Amino acid sequence: MATNPYEVLGVRASASAAEIQKAYRALAKKLHPDLNPGDTASEEKFKEVTASYDLLRDPEKRKRFDDGEIDASGMERPPRHYYRDYSDAANGHSYASNAGFTDFSEDDDPFAELLRRSQRARANRRGEDLHFRLPIAFVDSITGASKRIALPDGGALDVTIPPGLVDGQTLRLKGKGAPGLGEGGPGDALIEIEVLPDPRFARDGDNIVLDLPISLREAVLGARIRVPTPTGEVEMALPKGSNTGTTLRLKGKGAPRRGGGHGDELVKLKVVLPKPPDPALEAFVETWSEADRFNPREGMPS
Repeated sequence: MATNPYEVLGVRASASAAEIQKAYRALAKKLHPDLNPGDTASEEKFKEVTASYDLLRDPEKRKRFDDGEIDASGMERPPRHYYRDYSDAANGHSYASNAGFTDFSEDDDPFAELLRRSQRARANRRGEDLHFRLPIAFVDSITGASKRIALPDGGALDVTIPPGLVDGQTLRLKGKGAPGLGEGGPGDALIEIEVLPDPRFARDGDNIVLDLPISLREAVLGARIRVPTPTGEVEMALPKGSNTGTTLRLKGKGAPRRGGGHGDELVKLKVVLPKPPDPALEAFVETWSEADRFNPREGMPS
């Protein structure tokens, strides 16, 4: 891994948290293993980018890295020790003897027990929580899925996506974080979900919205048409005289509700004329007498 996480993300050392997050999202969408199957170079780079973001997104870790206390992998750097030569103490200097401190034995020191407790706590410290960001497809956020996160150390973390997740929601995997010390136990893995946009669907609470193009013939005469949903296509009856903006409802085809059941899929119709224009349709409209008596803008405020 590169020694400087700022360089990995392509940001300055003075970058704000928002700039760091923006840089990470751009790289993650480009390098994510799900989008580059079999590309080991992209996978390794994705691990490097993820590890750098995990460090810099944590204000405390970022400060400790900037201060030189930890390295880019989050490991402690060896502390700096400073020594002073007191060899002249034997010649009568005040440091020649510890007799002045004989009244403060460890058993009598009021801070000794506190120190021992602190040492025990450090010896049995819980492992740190590890933070990850996981981009998933819109459909997976509705139906649920199983995903795998590549870890910086070469391992992997299997994540079960429950149905109905929303963008920005965080999953907690107990005991999947960094190992602890002694009897402290491991930390947790915190998975922040990023729902990627879908060209077909949008979410409105527990409902899903779909803009559906229909032909002029289907709009005028009605039809039975196939409509996409997150769980596959279904057949829907299109009534006669449907207009652009008409909204039809597919019951139970939306997102799961917390209390049980599902929302609906709202299908918004959009009448689309053929391209290139149909000469026969143009000829019909030119001779259609009713067209002169129909004004779709009648009643609009002037």
